[in-house]
This record gives sequence, structure tokens and C-alpha cells, in this order.
Amino acid sequence: MEEFVSLISEVGFPVVVTLYLLHRIEAKLDVVVHSIQSLPARMKEEN
Repeated sequence: MEEFVSLISEVGFPVVVTLYLLHRIEAKLDVVVHSIQSLPARMKEEN
């Protein structure tokens, strides 16, 4: 938590919020990429 407070004082609130949101979105994007990569194999199973 202290890291966030020091970041806010150094670079500003908007930058910290942006970094936080990018960090959260990264995990969701990994799931999307995995789903897209596994799609051809799943389509073969259905045929």
C-alpha cells in the first residue's frame, strides 16, 4: 500500500489509476488469448 502512496505523490493520480487498470486488464486478456488459441482444436472436436 505504501508503494501506491509514493507513486501517487511522484507521478500523479491519473497515471497510477491507468497502471492499476492495465494490470487488471492484463489477466483478462490472457484468458481471451488462451480462448482464441484453443478455438481451432475445439472446433475440430465438434466436427
